[in-house]
Amino acid sequence: MSLLAEYLTFLTDNRRMSPHSVRAYHATADRLTGFLQLHWGAAVDRATLMKISAADMRAFLADRRGDGLTNRSTARELSAARHFLRFALGENATLPPMKGPRVQRSLPRPVNPDDVLALADDVAESANDGWVGARDWALLLLLYGSGLRVSEATGLNGDVLPLGTTLRVTGKRNKTRIVPLLEQVSTAIQEYIALCPYPMAADQPLFRGARGGPLAPALVRRAVQGARMRLGLSERTTPHALRHSFATHLLAGGADLRSLQELLGHSSLSSTQIYTAVDTAMLLDEYQNAHPRA
Repeated sequence: MSLLAEYLTFLTDNRRMSPHSVRAYHATADRLTGFLQLHWGAAVDRATLMKISAADMRAFLADRRGDGLTNRSTARELSAARHFLRFALGENATLPPMKGPRVQRSLPRPVNPDDVLALADDVAESANDGWVGARDWALLLLLYGSGLRVSEATGLNGDVLPLGTTLRVTGKRNKTRIVPLLEQVSTAIQEYIALCPYPMAADQPLFRGARGGPLAPALVRRAVQGARMRLGLSERTTPHALRHSFATHLLAGGADLRSLQELLGHSSLSSTQIYTAVDTAMLLDEYQNAHPRA
């Protein structure tokens, strides 16, 4: 088995990454080994990778920069390349010292609750069939009401029925967590189920596409993009922004970071801590708008 094939198995079976992450990490490994083969004029395997230097990595990133990568994409490419090298050379191997480009971390932009409802309503009203509109309304309310990722919501099966006050969700790396299910969201899902022309079996998708298969996340994003343009909302108003809004509004309401971390399914508390900065930014905005001397 080739080194790249071994890495693919490692990503899927050992790390249990999402299909999107697997594609991204494996693509970087493929680009890196392909570049090094041309750069060194020799086949790339574990033995040849032992000699990789900071100069080699700089040449690789310079080559990728030529493809138009931004600072953020370059930093991501470097991180993924290091991940591959640790796999190939071992966790204790000394990797070439390499500092990525400085990336300013942007804050998530929460969506106003009224805009969430307007967005969901517009998407539902624009659907070709009544049951599709009910599906989209329920799905978008679920993203905001429970803080799910789009892939988590579209990955739900009929085995979550009958609905209760909580929902068991499978997130990244097949980690499961329990999230709250608001009564309004539960009602919306039940109304969608009543209209859906396809039977709800435990091993079948809860949210169905027009032909009965699983609903593709890309279709959700496309529907939200159309509604966003019609309503004149920010281009940052995406399905994932509804998850950000869930987190920001909970934190503003007094939720603690540890509880929020569990609800969002973050493996690291540092991923959750960004919402404290969002909350502070919102407070400063309110101050600037309300204080007579601001």
